[in-house]
Amino acid sequence: MYILRPDIAEDEVNTHIDKYNKLLEELGGKVLDSQMRGKRRLAYQIDKHREGIYVQLSHDGDGQHIFKIEKAMRLSEDVIRYLTVKQNGPLPAPRPTNKTESNKTEKKVSENVDSTNTEESKEDGSNDKKLTSSEAPSNKSKETVES
Repeated sequence: MYILRPDIAEDEVNTHIDKYNKLLEELGGKVLDSQMRGKRRLAYQIDKHREGIYVQLSHDGDGQHIFKIEKAMRLSEDVIRYLTVKQNGPLPAPRPTNKTESNKTEKKVSENVDSTNTEESKEDGSNDKKLTSSEAPSNKSKETVES
């Protein structure tokens, strides 16, 4: 993961993404996934920037290329932070890039929730609002501590 300055134009962001992907491949790594996560607010200021453009770069290799790609990011004035994390196991599923795809997914989820709620109210014959775990009153019991 690396964070670019927020004042960079979108075409320059794509240039940086391509640059680091090509550099990684030249050094013997294999790019598995490269995603621009967009401009987000930072938790704290970095070099007087309150926002940054997040880019996630998932790659596979023997680890010898990490030092060189981190050095290239360190020397770049456009990269304000970078972090390399070793991951064991499968890659996380990529997010849908199209807003229409994500809207379809959200619509299906809401339809499933609505149909589940109506089935539950039909089974018990009531239309009372059911409390969720966060709304339900808690029954905290006092436990005695043995010494």
